[in-house]
Order: sequence, then C-alpha cells, then structure tokens
Amino acid sequence: MENVNNDKLARAKKRVDEIKAFYIHAIVYVLVNAFILVNIYLKSNDFWQWSHFFTLFGWGIGLAFHAGKAFRFNPFFGKGWEERQIQKYIDEDKKQMDKFL
Repeated sequence: MENVNNDKLARAKKRVDEIKAFYIHAIVYVLVNAFILVNIYLKSNDFWQWSHFFTLFGWGIGLAFHAGKAFRFNPFFGKGWEERQIQKYIDEDKKQMDKFL
C-alpha cells in the first residue's frame, strides 16, 4: 500500500513540475517578446511588419504545444479515441482466437 502511495505522490509531483515548467516558459515568452517588440517599436519607423512578429508567432506555436502537453489536452487522441482503439484490438484478438476454437 505504501508503494502505491509513493507511486501516486511521484506522479503528482511530476505533473506539478510539468505545469510549473509551462508557467516559467510562458513568463519567459512574455518578457523576451515584450523586450523584442519594444526595441523594434522604438527603433523602427514601420512597426507593423510580419518580420517583426515572426518570433512572437513562431514561439507562440511552441508555447501552445507545451500548454497542450502540460495540461494533457489532445484533441486528436482523446480518451474516447483510446477506448475505441483498445476495443478494436480486443475484438481483433477475439476473432483470431475464435479461428482456433
């Protein structure tokens, strides 16, 4: 029983660490991109150019994937998909076994 509790505690700590890492990533994202954009705004006559926001959008995509991993969001392979796949393989195994009976 103690081993199970230790296992649960380890998983919970790992999950908290993943979420904490995401929040640190988000803070760094905001600070670095704010610094970049403020510098561009102060030194450029034409602020609204795609090239000025390339870092913001590119890194934002990476941050969105990090958020999905940290908060266990996966629209493509959700719980329902997993259950359907498991049932599919169970049914296939049954069919294979029925051939030999």
